[in-house]
Amino acid sequence: MDKYMQAALDEARQGLAEGGIPIGSVLVHRGRILGRGHNRRVQSGSTVLHGEMDALENAGRQPASVYRDCVLYTTLSPCPMCSGAILLYGIPSVVVGENRTFMGEEALLRSRGVDVEVLQSKDCIDMMTAFIEASPELWNEDIGE
Repeated sequence: MDKYMQAALDEARQGLAEGGIPIGSVLVHRGRILGRGHNRRVQSGSTVLHGEMDALENAGRQPASVYRDCVLYTTLSPCPMCSGAILLYGIPSVVVGENRTFMGEEALLRSRGVDVEVLQSKDCIDMMTAFIEASPELWNEDIGE
């Protein structure tokens, strides 16, 4: 596993240890992590702090030229909200840990020119599968069901 996906996975594990939903993300610019985050909806009582949104928030304000030269790593396929942020900021590349437990808006991202690479990481799949089985109500809340 490359070091950036490992960093996203570490974030997901941290979120799980905090009692939250195990989804992590990092925003990388030219080999440097600008922001890292994990789903903190439960911990913060937030409606929007998915892993990708938390990583973007923690990266702070950046010029458009920086976002257009970034790669976003996320342990799970991005939902419509997170995909909208990717499109809004013009992030050209997303590396997804897995999309077997949840298929986000990958087709939308690709249709708008975003390069989406899906790894099907066993670690990511196993973590989300176990979480969904253990906490189906919380998971359904997170994805709006």
